[in-house]
Amino acid sequence: MSRFDRRNFLLAASTALAAPRLWARPSFPADPFTLGVASGAPLPDGFVLWTRLAPDPMNGGGLPPAAVEVRWEVARDEGFRDIVRAGRTMAEPEHAHSVHVEVAGLEPARWYWYRFMAGNAVSAVGRTRTAPAPGAAVSSLRFAFASCQQYEQGFYAAHRHLAEEELDLVVFLGDYIYESSWGRSHVRKHEGPEPYTLAQYRNRYARYKSDADLQRCHAAFPWLVTWDDHEVDNDYANDRSEDLDPEFLVRRAAAYQAYWEHMPLRRSALPVGPRMQLYDRHDFGGLARFHVLDGRQYRDHQVCPRYGRGGSNVVSDPLCPSRLEPERSLLGSEQENWLHAGLSASRARWNIVAQQLLMAQVDRKPGPERQFWSDGWDGYPAARARLLRAIAERKPSNPLVIGGDVHFNCVADLKVDFDNPDDAAVATEFCGTSISSQGPPQTRLNALRSENPYVRFAHSEKRGYVVMELSERRCLAQLRVIDNEKEASTPVSTLAAFIVENGRAGAEAA
Repeated sequence: MSRFDRRNFLLAASTALAAPRLWARPSFPADPFTLGVASGAPLPDGFVLWTRLAPDPMNGGGLPPAAVEVRWEVARDEGFRDIVRAGRTMAEPEHAHSVHVEVAGLEPARWYWYRFMAGNAVSAVGRTRTAPAPGAAVSSLRFAFASCQQYEQGFYAAHRHLAEEELDLVVFLGDYIYESSWGRSHVRKHEGPEPYTLAQYRNRYARYKSDADLQRCHAAFPWLVTWDDHEVDNDYANDRSEDLDPEFLVRRAAAYQAYWEHMPLRRSALPVGPRMQLYDRHDFGGLARFHVLDGRQYRDHQVCPRYGRGGSNVVSDPLCPSRLEPERSLLGSEQENWLHAGLSASRARWNIVAQQLLMAQVDRKPGPERQFWSDGWDGYPAARARLLRAIAERKPSNPLVIGGDVHFNCVADLKVDFDNPDDAAVATEFCGTSISSQGPPQTRLNALRSENPYVRFAHSEKRGYVVMELSERRCLAQLRVIDNEKEASTPVSTLAAFIVENGRAGAEAA
């Protein structure tokens, strides 16, 4: 038995011996649905419904170590006059009294409403939607993607406006929480120090999910989710942390469990120690296939880190030749093969590669010398070339890459060889700005434009999200931004819009 299997077994055994099996008549000291409701992973006949019982959310949830029965209902109408599915499940203490209900047997491509009950308490009402039937003709799909919501650096006005958009789906691309406190001009504070234990990660999620605007956005649409680094530790790569913590996999196991406990994910994604199957495909009729990736768990370590450290660095090829090693992988070989096979087999009109990072090459030093950031795709150029070469050779219909992480809006042509000006674009990239995390200076981006001519647009001064509308004929992308993340009531506007025509890689200004 491995160290992690033994640890989990002993934890489960001690919990089972110490806790009553069921809290038969729960009487909550306060509203147990303080963290809201959510849905995700939509299929043509159902979806996942999520909530967590936590009357005292910042202090471990505030419930005894016993299971609590939770009732749930799904209806065709917001008033629950036409209930089509209902059931009971257990909120278990070993999973922080979270609930993940996998509803099935519903009609494809329609809206439903849902709610939970525990004891005499009733949750807020959420709205969600099933996916279209497999291969069905779908006239349009309107979704948004977002990332990077450092709680201290801004209010979630972007989520408030996002909840008011007319959407079928939200895709969140990582940095849902931040483990560290950083940045300038904080408007609010984390609940405690940097998390390392499961209890601390649970409290950090509770802090973020207590935000009313984030709850409103979760309750309005189904979500697809993936993580980046801050859900665990800044710049972590596989089994190595930024500060080379020898106990890092223990920390990663705690962080992965807390992530599953707070996301609308299926039971199949439940982690085993420090391992969790997160990457997945999601089809929306014949119009779109989402290839949702995990860019952290399986990657090779970053090259040429600073002395005595792990994580990122800005490196140049003459001083760091290992960056160009052909076998290096950001996704790991198994996930790479899975992605290439999924792109080859897809019959969807649009193929969306949903991942965390900016994929286009970015030379970060003006002039003849070249420098690259090692934590992004530029630290894994052979892996990027393998993916883009697979797209060029296998020709999946209309590949779109969406990403986040860098805290600025970027639109770029993706090429197998970025250094060859005659190389044609094989895919189109839209990298979104952050929900609240501060971005780099615009002057820095402006200085790099001539070094990176395949970048069509780069803007770092505003926070927000991207709305994309797909049809058989085109993709319309709107870069939606708020005026000031330091103000809770700040307005939203469209910074820029771009169109990608069916059958033609590359974006043009709308």
